Amino acid sequence: PTAYRPEPGDEGPGRMPQSAEEAFLLVATAYETLKDEETRKDYDYMLDHPEEYYSHYYHYYSRRLAPKVDVRVVILVSVCAISVFQFFSWWNSYDKAISYLATVPKYRIQAMEIAKQQGLLRKAKEKGRNKKSKEEIRDEEENIIKNIIKSKIDIKGGYQKPQICDLLLFQILLAPFHLCSYIVWYCRWIYNFNIKGKEYGEEERLYIIRKSMKMSKSQFDSLEDHQKETFLKRELWIKENYEVYKQEQEEELKKKLANDPRWKRYRRWMKNEGPGRLTFVD
Repeated sequence: PTAYRPEPGDEGPGRMPQSAEEAFLLVATAYETLKDEETRKDYDYMLDHPEEYYSHYYHYYSRRLAPKVDVRVVILVSVCAISVFQFFSWWNSYDKAISYLATVPKYRIQAMEIAKQQGLLRKAKEKGRNKKSKEEIRDEEENIIKNIIKSKIDIKGGYQKPQICDLLLFQILLAPFHLCSYIVWYCRWIYNFNIKGKEYGEEERLYIIRKSMKMSKSQFDSLEDHQKETFLKRELWIKENYEVYKQEQEEELKKKLANDPRWKRYRRWMKNEGPGRLTFVD
């Protein structure tokens, strides 16, 4: 329409650039309506059923405002982005844990002893002599110590080494497998221990103890081996024994809090001032 110029002698009603723009909009609207087979069906249906006024509006705007990209593609890209973020976040936490352990004297001395036995520190100094600065040699020795700590220490919990199978993408892909495995495991548990009345093994006993303590698998695995042995010796998979153990732990916690100076100050303040009071002296 912007390029339309009427020929000489064609001026008159319906020959102005404004009329050309209106005609162009009508043609464009007709093309947008009839170019697609689905919208053409909606248009034909509108002509056959003009009384369904609101239904036509709904179909029109549902197609007009519908996302142009497949929702499945959006979900897949989002899951992949979250998985990548998870991996780098977990790896950063793992590196921070290793860097911290490298500063703890207990682990650092042990790592240095292993490095000396294997001759890694001597090789780093000989390799870097007359070629690298002291800072570069120090950084290389630090990396050797960190690598030994990585290989010798099994970190569990929130700072453990990231595993690809723990990412959201792989968890979704493996969800059917985990579900089927859980169903098979649960059926075996019911059959072996509820129907046949078999005695619990060590793995089953620890599972019952973990469920009683309301701990996740990663939290329970992060406990020391001697703690788990104590649980088994006290037969905490038996409900009555666990209730006694739980009460003992609560009493011990109360004693610790009673001897804690901060807890004593708090109780003294609660006794003298009471909750919900605020003065200028405070």
